[in-house]
Amino acid sequence: MTQPITDRPIAADRIDWPLLESGVEQANIPALLMLLHQMTGEEKWLEDPYRPARAPGLDDNDSGQLPEDIQREVREAARLAIKAWLTGTPLALPRPDNAHLARMLSVAMTEHVPEEYGDIVAAGMLYAPTPRAIPPLLKTKSAIVIGGGISGICAGIELQRLGIDYVLFEKNEDFGGTWFENRYPGCGVDTPSLTYTFSCRPNDWSKYFPLRDEIENYLLETAREYGLAAHAQFNSKVESARWIDDAQQWEVVVSKPDGSTAAHRADYLFSAVGILNIPQYPSIEGLDGFKGEVIHTSRWPQGADLSGKRVAVIGNGASGMQVAPAIADEVRSLTLFARSKQWAAPFPQFRKSVPDGVRYLMQAVPLYRAWLEQRLSWTFNDRVHGTLRRDPDWPHPERAVNAINDGHRRHFTRYVEEQLAERPDLIADVLPDYPPFAKRMLLDNGWYRTLLKPNVRLIPEHLARVEGNRLISSSGIEVEADVIILATGFQTTRVLGSYEVIGRNGALLRDIWGEDDAAAYLGTLVPGFPNLFILLGPNVGSGHGGSMIRNIENQMHFAGEVVLASAARGADTVEVKDEVYQDYRRQIDEAHEKLVWTHPGTENWYRNAKGRVIAITPWRNDAFWRMTRSPNADDLAFGRQDSEGLNARAEAG
Repeated sequence: MTQPITDRPIAADRIDWPLLESGVEQANIPALLMLLHQMTGEEKWLEDPYRPARAPGLDDNDSGQLPEDIQREVREAARLAIKAWLTGTPLALPRPDNAHLARMLSVAMTEHVPEEYGDIVAAGMLYAPTPRAIPPLLKTKSAIVIGGGISGICAGIELQRLGIDYVLFEKNEDFGGTWFENRYPGCGVDTPSLTYTFSCRPNDWSKYFPLRDEIENYLLETAREYGLAAHAQFNSKVESARWIDDAQQWEVVVSKPDGSTAAHRADYLFSAVGILNIPQYPSIEGLDGFKGEVIHTSRWPQGADLSGKRVAVIGNGASGMQVAPAIADEVRSLTLFARSKQWAAPFPQFRKSVPDGVRYLMQAVPLYRAWLEQRLSWTFNDRVHGTLRRDPDWPHPERAVNAINDGHRRHFTRYVEEQLAERPDLIADVLPDYPPFAKRMLLDNGWYRTLLKPNVRLIPEHLARVEGNRLISSSGIEVEADVIILATGFQTTRVLGSYEVIGRNGALLRDIWGEDDAAAYLGTLVPGFPNLFILLGPNVGSGHGGSMIRNIENQMHFAGEVVLASAARGADTVEVKDEVYQDYRRQIDEAHEKLVWTHPGTENWYRNAKGRVIAITPWRNDAFWRMTRSPNADDLAFGRQDSEGLNARAEAG
């Protein structure tokens, strides 16, 4: 955890005052009001005439919709308060209670934020946690981490805090995971950069929504800062993981590019391969015989040159919407096969740089950064969650799940109509007939405007077959192409599908789950697989918005607490009880049945072949945060080896 927000990271005599003041002049007014309230203790900053008004859509509401004279007053007061704090004046309210924090966020967001949400606000404000006591037994334990992406980095950092020696296996040549592999033009994140950040390592982001190069650099720098490379073996693909009953350890078989294999053992196993791991290749007749080049977005070749070529993009999900605008001006022609229609929200901050002054303000005054992050977290995370419940009495389930969701539909429809005003004939081809948020909500980075370009053609159909260089749609439309780009995503419901996992008594995890029906307690634990922790496992991703990093951090914190509880009991093994596992699965399914992602007649990459939601959580972010704070010992089974080396299982209670 970083230092609390009360620390002053830059000494007053080293402050660049003109740069700082320029940051205040460009800063977000609602965030400045929260800063003023904490710095001065004055209640007036939460009341009229300073109370912000609501802004439309996902706009940052930098002005707070306040009159110019009020904005000037707020900025001048913030400048004086910040200068006083930097020169030694303490915060008047250094640690508001959680209910007070929720009230503050309600003012900043111009809408009601539940009081219980203050718990996660406090956690996000970087208030120092209570130090954990580390049992000496952990110093004798070892761990294996599979994967060097975000989950693997989280695991490595936490294991170092726990004092557990570990080795990390990564199939690629460096850290980064998804952001190492995905290099297609336009690749970036649709989560605000401030929230797409490890809580232990804030970053000076250059953009509000960074592109992949900046994200990858951040991940590599984080791994270096924490010394993770000393524990890593790259170009090492895990083939299988087997629980060895006699040794009470996991044995992991790893292969190298030269074909050699080696077995490694450890007490704990952390699977950090995630769900954006195995590319989804579509079944298209004749694709293997295509006369040109076929490129999957997650396997983009270095030095790929599309200039002057006839290019077809298959798919219009997140990667398709990113790659098409990025290459449209480079290619001779661009054909978009978009079988599924997608909702996409306005994206006013697309590729918008963070002003230098604002970047400096966030570095010099962590309290400002913290409140800006909390506003973004609510906007892009839990703000929408309460609007996604299926109302059984709603009279129009064919278009929305409730009245508010129907209002979202009208808003997004107007946006599409505005973007395609020059080509109204395209509107019917792109406007979804399912409720907003039933699939992942995308952010429009210029995709609609790309459709207006003279060299771009939209075919709202499935690519049925390929004959030589000819691409033929399901209705018989034919086009010719030199390059096919598969923007078809990943096998998101094949959790841990990249290697074999064998648990107690030789049980295959694949047999228990089937091909696409994974489940895990808090997305992390499975009975019969002791000392196995799955990161970004089933029902952990966020469908209503949010930072994947935060969810993984929550999981890894929980895993650490489970390991601590096990060591405190002198146990060698720990796993979730079967009845707890089954009950949690039932809770997950029941919760999802009430939400938009199981709306009849819709498809999304969250669900398996039977319609069960696998990839995302039904919980609000603060709820999952609370679930992962501390394990209930009654939910877990602990075991230890007896004098003959056999495992004596003991139920905890």
